Amino acid sequence: MSAKDDLDHKRKQLRNLRKAIPETFAGFVALEQAASKDGALTKREKELVSLGMAIALRCEPCINSHVSALIRLDVTREEVAEIAGTAIQMAGGPGLMYAGKTLEVYDDLTD
Repeated sequence: MSAKDDLDHKRKQLRNLRKAIPETFAGFVALEQAASKDGALTKREKELVSLGMAIALRCEPCINSHVSALIRLDVTREEVAEIAGTAIQMAGGPGLMYAGKTLEVYDDLTD
């Protein structure tokens, strides 16, 4: 499945989840919005941190989501690669595998 198809599928799943647990879902959305707004760090910087954490935590849907958000914020492939390198430092071999997936997602979403 391509990264684009995976994102579409995940969005459908999340719409269904939002309908099932609207208050919980709204609470998570509020948390995400508060945590990601510009402050001492920019939204862009926070998205880069989130991507590094997604790689280290081995969350493929999170990787897809954060790469997609970063593309909208004009992050370059080189910046994504550097964040992937930092995640590898923190996560070792598993991080290495997901870092490779991350660049694949970036390439798929920017084609």
